[in-house]
Amino acid sequence: MSDETEFDLDEANAIRDAEAEAKTRAENRIERAERAERMAREGAQAMAEHHAAIKAVDERTVRLRSLRLAREAADAQAKAAEMEAKAAAKSAGKGGAKKAAPKKTAAKD
Repeated sequence: MSDETEFDLDEANAIRDAEAEAKTRAENRIERAERAERMAREGAQAMAEHHAAIKAVDERTVRLRSLRLAREAADAQAKAAEMEAKAAAKSAGKGGAKKAAPKKTAAKD
């Protein structure tokens, strides 16, 4: 082979290698862009799920708090009614003991 033919082959190989390298870089760039887009989409979905979970916890907390406050109010009313009933029974018991029934007097004929 002549030097010129070898030079042409080396140049053709270099061009082919450069084209393959450029193609590989372009493919890698496309893959990175697709991966970044997929990660952004998945990240947005994960954030939406996270916010939905926080909202659900907040709603359950509000519901449970209102149920607890209603139960505590009902318990307080029941206790107040019980105390009132005890006080009424106590005053009725004391009042009955202090008040003597009127004595029957014999009728004079």
